[in-house]
Amino acid sequence: MKMQAMNLRLLCSIQFQTILLLLVVLLHIKTLSVSGSSIATSTYFGGNETDHQALLAFKRQITRDPENVFSSWNDSFHFCDWEGVTCGRKHRRVTVLHLRSKGLVGSLSPCIGNLSFIREIVLANNTIGGKIPDEVGRLFRLHVLWLSNNSFQGEIPANLSHCSNIKFLALSTNNLRGEIPSFFGNFSSLQVLSAIENVFGGHILDALGQLRSLNLLALSDNKLSGHIPDTLGQLRSLTYLGLHENKLSGLIPPSLYNLSSITDFYLSKNKLSGSLPTNLFLTLPHLQWFLIYENQFTGSLPVSLSNASELQYFQAATNNFTGKISVNFGGLHRLEILLIEDNNLGSEDDDDEMNFFQSLVNCSSLRKINLSGNQLKGTLPNVLGNLSTQLTYFVIADTLLFGEIPIGLGNLVNLRTLWMSDNKFSGTIPDDITGLKKLQRLYLNNNRLSGMLPITLGNLTSINELDLYNNKLQGTIPSSIENCQNLLLLDLSQNNLTGIIPKQLFAVSMLSIRLSLAQNFFLGSLPFEVGNLVHLYKLDLSENKLFGKIPSSLASCTSLEYLYLEGNLFQGEIPTSLSSSRGIEVMDLSRNNFSSQIPNFLEKLSLKNLNLSFNDFQGEVPTKGVFANASAISLIGNSRLCGGISELNLRRCLAKEEKKIKWPFSVKVVISMACVILVITIVSFFLFYWRKNKRNDNSLESSLKQSFLRVSYQMLLKATDGFSLANLIGVGSFGSVYKGILGDDRSIVAIKVLNIQRQGASRSFVSECEALKNIRHRNLVKIITCCSSVDFHGNDFRALVYEFMPNGSLENWLHMDLETNIMQVEIRNLNILQRTNIAIDVACALDYLHNHCPMPVVHCDIKPSNILFDCDMIAHVGDFGLAKFLLRLTDSKESSSIGIRGTIGYTPPEYGLGSEVSTKGDVYSYGILLLEMITGKRPTDSMFEGGLNLHNYASMAVPDGVMEVVDPKLLNNVDEVLGNHNGCLANKIKECLISTVKVGVACSMELPQERWDISKAISELHLVRDIILGARI
Repeated sequence: MKMQAMNLRLLCSIQFQTILLLLVVLLHIKTLSVSGSSIATSTYFGGNETDHQALLAFKRQITRDPENVFSSWNDSFHFCDWEGVTCGRKHRRVTVLHLRSKGLVGSLSPCIGNLSFIREIVLANNTIGGKIPDEVGRLFRLHVLWLSNNSFQGEIPANLSHCSNIKFLALSTNNLRGEIPSFFGNFSSLQVLSAIENVFGGHILDALGQLRSLNLLALSDNKLSGHIPDTLGQLRSLTYLGLHENKLSGLIPPSLYNLSSITDFYLSKNKLSGSLPTNLFLTLPHLQWFLIYENQFTGSLPVSLSNASELQYFQAATNNFTGKISVNFGGLHRLEILLIEDNNLGSEDDDDEMNFFQSLVNCSSLRKINLSGNQLKGTLPNVLGNLSTQLTYFVIADTLLFGEIPIGLGNLVNLRTLWMSDNKFSGTIPDDITGLKKLQRLYLNNNRLSGMLPITLGNLTSINELDLYNNKLQGTIPSSIENCQNLLLLDLSQNNLTGIIPKQLFAVSMLSIRLSLAQNFFLGSLPFEVGNLVHLYKLDLSENKLFGKIPSSLASCTSLEYLYLEGNLFQGEIPTSLSSSRGIEVMDLSRNNFSSQIPNFLEKLSLKNLNLSFNDFQGEVPTKGVFANASAISLIGNSRLCGGISELNLRRCLAKEEKKIKWPFSVKVVISMACVILVITIVSFFLFYWRKNKRNDNSLESSLKQSFLRVSYQMLLKATDGFSLANLIGVGSFGSVYKGILGDDRSIVAIKVLNIQRQGASRSFVSECEALKNIRHRNLVKIITCCSSVDFHGNDFRALVYEFMPNGSLENWLHMDLETNIMQVEIRNLNILQRTNIAIDVACALDYLHNHCPMPVVHCDIKPSNILFDCDMIAHVGDFGLAKFLLRLTDSKESSSIGIRGTIGYTPPEYGLGSEVSTKGDVYSYGILLLEMITGKRPTDSMFEGGLNLHNYASMAVPDGVMEVVDPKLLNNVDEVLGNHNGCLANKIKECLISTVKVGVACSMELPQERWDISKAISELHLVRDIILGARI
């Protein structure tokens, strides 16, 4: 429900802002026509010095100007030509100050009151604070005052009453307080009054009913109380009434139902009561949005709702409406949202109350339905499958419905949420539900469903949450569950499921919110693969027939906080690997067959509750951590335990008796000599292995040092000014990169200093040395030298020195963020030719690494931040800290199952399944990189959820929708690159973009064998570049 409220608030906000913007544009046009009615000429230095000084005073009060608005506010230009300033043509006096959404920070200067001819002040969507100055009241010509979405405080100044000509007053989303001033009622020309999201208190004044020209009244999200005044019914021009999220009480005045022009009616989240008149939608025929949720309304839904032909959004949830739903929705062709949950709708007779669904079939625009929390009886009709194919959200939980779930829901192809929990549905789960490819949430819990889980369950590839808790389902979990790779929550508890838990379930590595299989009849051991669930928060396997030992891999579930294994047949010890599970807060292992001592590491965990009762633990109970709180632990049913804190009332542990066995002298000598020999052997082996590795590392470093400039720690310290923050240009996985000035020729270099304390950093240093010592290519970052030394504190120091790349990384160019631009590089947009050249440069680098090196090299971390540009904007691939030599994979010291390498979003899917490193992995990363360059979207963008990823997003757009997914910045400067030509050329550009996206899609296929070779990608991109260059001629 919270998500639903947030979505509603967003929808309302968007609609409100649109209405507000349209109204101010209309007023602005009228203002311009007035200010430009007389035309005269003036000299460049003409105008009024008072206005000039007032504007300069305004500028001085602004402390931050991120968009550099005030760059034109100087003596080089007449103030009438300053950005955001408009003057009248006759007297050259300021008539408009328009600086909306400029990111300005500061306060509003009192000198604003000296702009005596001004008609419009538009400063919305900034961070201007302080009080609204009293001097604003001197602006008697003011028509528009738009200060919304700032940080203004205090009360509305009383002097504002002098602005009697005001037509548009918007003060929303500030911190204004006090009461709504009574003088507002004197603004006879006022058309828009918006003051939402402030802290205004008191009552809504009767005087507002005098504003006969008012089109929009928005006072939502304040602390207004009392009754809605009857005088508001006099506002015959009103189209928008927003009073939601206040503390208003009483009845809706009957006069409001006569406002026949009103289209938007928002009274939600108050304490309003009474019933709605039956003819409501006849007297308000133009209603489009009607929201009255979270009040105390009673009675039945108005029958006239059947006549609301323009209605789009109806929400009357969380009230006390009663009676049968007798509305005929058949004429509501524009209806998109119907939310009437959490009422008492339903009749006391035995008639089926679901007949109204037949009329809903005609609502072809319907997107959301929520009927939950009512007293509706009957069965769901078969016409359910004939509802609008636009339907994305269908919720009918916590009612009195029974019978089978009708077949046909599979027709609702856009459905994302299907929530039918807490009813009395019986029968089987319809197979066609598993055909809903976009379904993300399926809740059928707390019903009486029986039969098997659909074998096609794995077809729900977009599913995030699947809850079938507390039914009568039988059989086993189908192995196709492995295909539900986006699953975050799975609850199958309290059913009659049997068999072993399939290993395929633990291949769903995205499971994070909850995995609950409790109170079933599962048997067998807990698969070792449970360790794949590294994101899992709660695991509940209680009340089954599982046996064997807890697998040590459970410790790999590093996000686990709740572990419930009670009521099974587990045995043996609590695995010591769980000592690393520092996040577990609740652990219940009661009613099993665990034995041995309680491990001491449990007292070091973050446990808040621990239940070990009814097992066979023995020995002394720890006294620290969770064991220090008797109310947080349960140990009953373990008769051989002793000790612990006194509150546990356990018996005292007996002193340990040392049982000394008298060995013969000869045996003691033999044992001693064997131990000495064993120790010598182990030490010798360790020294041999250490020296061998040391020689290998030294050989790498020495080979570099012999070939290149020798540098010391002191030289690098001096080159970077003591590794100062001013010279820091990047932070990576294993260290930091600094800009430095090195050598007598004072060459600018990039120095990568490794964080040796970081696990894997030393290995990264060796990998990078080994990868770069014998390879050279125009599109690879050139290594100058390396340094392996100690710092002034005696700590190991490792650094690599590279050629400096002055134009930053591709990451900076694609996703520029002024706040985090450490290098302060001047960033421009990359045009289509530049992006194509970059794509070719990177592909050529990979082709060299894969196919033309003495030994093939796999980079393993291709991403925008590792693509760097020299002064000529030639792309160079850098950061070989994860690089692999393919021929080394058979080395006994290398594992062919590497786990996940690289960066999330760019790592090929097969690496996550333990596959070997291959050149196809780099090709996948390159394909994602290429699609990111064309679309401007990161693979980790928030839009990619529910089974949608960057590859699918681009693939679905080919060919007809490519122009819709292309980065708008790429299209903005096509004319600049190619010249301003006609539509024929536009088709050529479209052809190039389609070809490039196809290359990206072909390189990022899910299966490695389906991906292109990098050489084929180079050939295709050369053709694209030839078309672009040909178009420029």
